[in-house]
Amino acid sequence: MAGTRRKGLAVTFDKPFQPNSGNPEKESMNGLNFWGKFNKNSAGMILLLLSLFITSCSAIRPSICPYPFSQARCLPSFPDQDGWYGADGAYSISLDEKRTLWLFGDTFVSEEPKRKDRVGMDVLLGTTMAISTCSENGGFNIKYYLKKKNGKFVSSFGDNEFLWPQDPFIAQGTLYIPLLIIVALPENPSPFNFKVGGHKIARIRDFRNENPNLWPVDYKDWTHALAKGIEAMATTSVVHDQYVYFYPLYRHTAGNVHIWGNILARIPIRQLDSPAGHIEYLMKGNVWQKNLQAEEVKIIFSAGVSELSVRYHPKNREWMAVYLSPENKGRRLLYSTAPNLEGPWSAPASLIESIAEVDPASPLYDQHTFCYAGKEHRQFAYSGNIVVTYVCNSVEDIDNQESFIRKNIFLYRPSVVTIGR
Repeated sequence: MAGTRRKGLAVTFDKPFQPNSGNPEKESMNGLNFWGKFNKNSAGMILLLLSLFITSCSAIRPSICPYPFSQARCLPSFPDQDGWYGADGAYSISLDEKRTLWLFGDTFVSEEPKRKDRVGMDVLLGTTMAISTCSENGGFNIKYYLKKKNGKFVSSFGDNEFLWPQDPFIAQGTLYIPLLIIVALPENPSPFNFKVGGHKIARIRDFRNENPNLWPVDYKDWTHALAKGIEAMATTSVVHDQYVYFYPLYRHTAGNVHIWGNILARIPIRQLDSPAGHIEYLMKGNVWQKNLQAEEVKIIFSAGVSELSVRYHPKNREWMAVYLSPENKGRRLLYSTAPNLEGPWSAPASLIESIAEVDPASPLYDQHTFCYAGKEHRQFAYSGNIVVTYVCNSVEDIDNQESFIRKNIFLYRPSVVTIGR
């Protein structure tokens, strides 16, 4: 375990530091706004051009955040077991007083235990899940539930579709898991041979079974209910009062007008099963309206990220947004605060000034690495500390068995950081 202190914040990294074999060189990827994935047809690395979860009080009102005492004493970790050898995403939500659900994106999988590298390992495209619990002495326990079909590992969602998970939430006792529909574009060069084809949401009314792959699921297609230009709806989800709030990643280009960033949307909880015509967007002047007008929409976070968290901090009576800056390969973990979901939001400030994996001075550095998916996990907060995760990936061809991501198993898995505020 290695620790450092930056700008008055005590920062602890819960992961090993390992050297790499790459040649360090300073390299900028300003404006890198995408999260890394794998190509569906070729299993090559995809860098999702969308940008750079979870829940604390996303399922309950912020005035009542009774996190279980046992959970507040343990810290997440993600060991290689149950066939799981690394993934991105790492969205979490408390299901009850004992269990936390974790959602991951594309996942390295293998039947072989205790692997030391990923050479020759398969990549499962889509979504995998895990359930964690905390023991009475503060120990963190996690079990990955990898789904199989005809003897092969498959995604937990979408039999004939490629679906990436977004930020889940619980409303009126029902678990909702937003999903991005990914469409392969084999005629395009990797890693840009895909597009986001739409949005679905998995509705799970009964999530009592210990195996999440056995939960009964039905799907709602939200694609046509969303305004044009929304590229990722549930970058983070917040249940507050009688609404579910989202901070969608939005893009609009018309002539010389180019609008990009995270906006704010909401839908009444009672309309979740029939969203068409019921989603509102926040305009300039803090006016809510159902018709999204591109030049009038309020940009909440100008960085434009596809994954972040917005969580309520009762002690400070404020909302906090946590995300990884898309600039410089995702080198800075940022936060902003606001008294209300609509704002006004403070100027972004650093929680971590330099992420080790993209710092040329670090032994973890490789020139092909980029980082994303920064978010807070409020249910694991303790003694004034916040717990965040981020993921680092590589733009190298995933089919290259000698690539850094194949040889270095510390890459492409959630990195856990404890930060004292």
